[in-house]
Amino acid sequence: MLKQIITHPGSAHKDDFLACSVLVHLHEVPILRREPTEEDLNDPGICVVDVGGRHEPELKNFDHHQFPQDEPPVCALSLVLKDLGIYDDAKKFCDWLEPAEWLDCLGPVDTAKKLGAPRAVISQLLSPIDVTMLKRFASETQLTFRCPIWQLMRMVGEDLVAYLRSLRNRLDFIHDRAEWWTIDTKQGAFEALFMPRIEPINGEPSFGLNRYIEEVGKQDEVIALVYPDRRGGGYGLGRFNDNRRMDFTRVGEEEDVHFAHGRGFVAKTSATDPDRLKELLAQAYH
Repeated sequence: MLKQIITHPGSAHKDDFLACSVLVHLHEVPILRREPTEEDLNDPGICVVDVGGRHEPELKNFDHHQFPQDEPPVCALSLVLKDLGIYDDAKKFCDWLEPAEWLDCLGPVDTAKKLGAPRAVISQLLSPIDVTMLKRFASETQLTFRCPIWQLMRMVGEDLVAYLRSLRNRLDFIHDRAEWWTIDTKQGAFEALFMPRIEPINGEPSFGLNRYIEEVGKQDEVIALVYPDRRGGGYGLGRFNDNRRMDFTRVGEEEDVHFAHGRGFVAKTSATDPDRLKELLAQAYH
């Protein structure tokens, strides 16, 4: 049973903040910001994060600074997620994780190069939320449930873990129920992913569809999505990856289409018959 988390004093970074957030959510224990002792490192009831020079998951030690330079970049959060068995999904579905690993291991200049962007982009994307949270986290020597920062960290960890676990469940759900449609038109054929209505609808019906298409490797073939409308008995029609070949303003005047966004990326229809839904997709294609 975990008793406490220890991470380094001084300046804080995104990886130690997020690693501690995940652990606080899972174990609801205090965080101490100090150098660990040998006794701390040998106690499996104490989790040592981003400090200590040891990576020993069985002892709850998660430091990466001692890894060789030719190792693939990882950070403290990566090691915690690996221990939980959700790192692979995080790497696939959290687009910010790999740049966070680069930034922590390689610094802003090399990270910008890997992103194919000017160095200034790193600063331009920095949020004042990041600045304040890391500054306040760094200023504490001990954080408990009475501390607002600890409470916020618990929420961040909860949302991250819940997203990854719910997404994996959702992808399995989509795999078992979704259909691949091939739509033939005069302009050529294209593919769409259809998610049938399954009651009760929990959450956002389109959640996970884009990620599922990417996971199965059909992102270069599929250009449209069809999914249950949460606000009515019909379906939503949407672009995949904002493919401009689908323009749903082209079906906006149809009697069974009650909404078509002016930018053409989504529409809502009361139609439920698959043949009619395919007709609308074909009409929107150009």
